Amino acid sequence: PGAICSLQRQLESQGSQLRRATAEKEMLQKRLREREKQLQAMSSKFCSLREERKQEEMLVAMQEENCSLQQLVTERESQLAEQKQLLGELQGRVRQLQAEVLASQRHLQRQQQAQEALQSQAETLQHKELQARVALEQVASRFDRFRSRILQATFSTAGSKAPQAELSDQDVLEAMQ
Repeated sequence: PGAICSLQRQLESQGSQLRRATAEKEMLQKRLREREKQLQAMSSKFCSLREERKQEEMLVAMQEENCSLQQLVTERESQLAEQKQLLGELQGRVRQLQAEVLASQRHLQRQQQAQEALQSQAETLQHKELQARVALEQVASRFDRFRSRILQATFSTAGSKAPQAELSDQDVLEAMQ
């Protein structure tokens, strides 16, 4: 009976140890599950943080790109404004040159008209000069014939002698008187 009691005590002791071990195991399993939940929560949180960081990095990259694009737009707008100003200046210069060309054309046209008028006057004067020369030649011819007749009449009278040298008009006038 002593051995049985001893074995029973030993069995009770081992049962008690087994219960303690089981209770400890359950407590450890419970802690392990809690730790796993915490780890999972922390892992989710880290993933979430990583995603947030990625999103923040993407957001920063997008903001930098937007800033770069905005700067590029500003530069293009500035270039466009300069080009518009230059275009306006060039258009003004073109209008000025067109006005100068038009004024030059009008001036040239007036000069051509004046030249044509002068040419017409010159032709008229040449025609009148020609008419005057013809008339002068006719008058000179008539005058020569008239002089010749006067000379004949003056020196063909009795007692007159023929002139020795060519007579001037003054000499002829004196002989007639």
